Amino acid sequence: MPPRTRAPEATWHRAKPAPVVLVSGPESLLAARAVERIHHAMGAGVAITTLDAGAYTSGALLAAASPSLFDEPGLVVVEGAEAMNDAFLADGLSYAAAPEPDVVVVIRHGGGVRGKRLLDTLRKGGVPEYTCPAVKRDNEFADFVAAEFERAGRPAPAAVVRRLVDAVGTDLPELAAATQQLLGDVEGAIDEDAVARYYGTRVNATAFSVADAAVAGQVSTAVTLVRHALAAGVDPVPLNAALASKLRTLAKVGASRGRGLDPTRDLGLPPWQVDRARRELRRWNAESLADAIEAIAAADAEIKGGGRAPAFALERAVRTVAELAAP
Repeated sequence: MPPRTRAPEATWHRAKPAPVVLVSGPESLLAARAVERIHHAMGAGVAITTLDAGAYTSGALLAAASPSLFDEPGLVVVEGAEAMNDAFLADGLSYAAAPEPDVVVVIRHGGGVRGKRLLDTLRKGGVPEYTCPAVKRDNEFADFVAAEFERAGRPAPAAVVRRLVDAVGTDLPELAAATQQLLGDVEGAIDEDAVARYYGTRVNATAFSVADAAVAGQVSTAVTLVRHALAAGVDPVPLNAALASKLRTLAKVGASRGRGLDPTRDLGLPPWQVDRARRELRRWNAESLADAIEAIAAADAEIKGGGRAPAFALERAVRTVAELAAP
């Protein structure tokens, strides 16, 4: 591949076909979306061949990318380049020097230093790179959902996007599945009522919804949610663990203020989580937070075998935490 000026990086939603494409970054769902966009842009009927760079056999890339194997231009997707073996590294470097113009080869690299020589060669050669960064901030989850609606040609108002993220939570695959369900089941405009109808009761009764309500001092809501979750068969252990995690985050962010620490830089907490914790800490002081942590620790011991009624122990702990935070 003749040297050229390095192509500028673009995010996954701008991905389009080229003889060789690099899709990089840790967020696998976004990487899958990038490949989908490339495939869609190539038209219907394009054959896809998938290779595993970690279990690669010499010659497989050249065979898959051979135009003679396709009735029309094909797409070759190389997964797991962050774990590539030496055979793929050698073939990847060779192929990058003279790629087939009528075939699209997408190399998916999840991050790390493995295969750096190939990545440097691709980048220096001007290969287009589409990044799939980890989604961490609250607004990034909202942006993802908005992009999913737009990708389907049915843009949703910001209030609908916000309602869906609040209901489903910050698990990217779950958000994607929820968005696709709404797109498939709801005719016409998707509004807040549709989100509430599908996810207002089932998904809100999750571990983190219970934790959020308790930490916010919403006693009746927290108790209702935990009862709903238990009735739906949710294990008390993750419910209690989510509340414990929430309280630990509050404790870390609260303690960082007096120690001159940056919670994101020094404690590794995502910025959106820090912002939210700072808002929630307005209801708490050191004494009440310590009491809440003790209540959750006691419940944890009972739930894991120390008591005979784990559901009751969990509900009692949730109520205690919520009452400590209540106005």
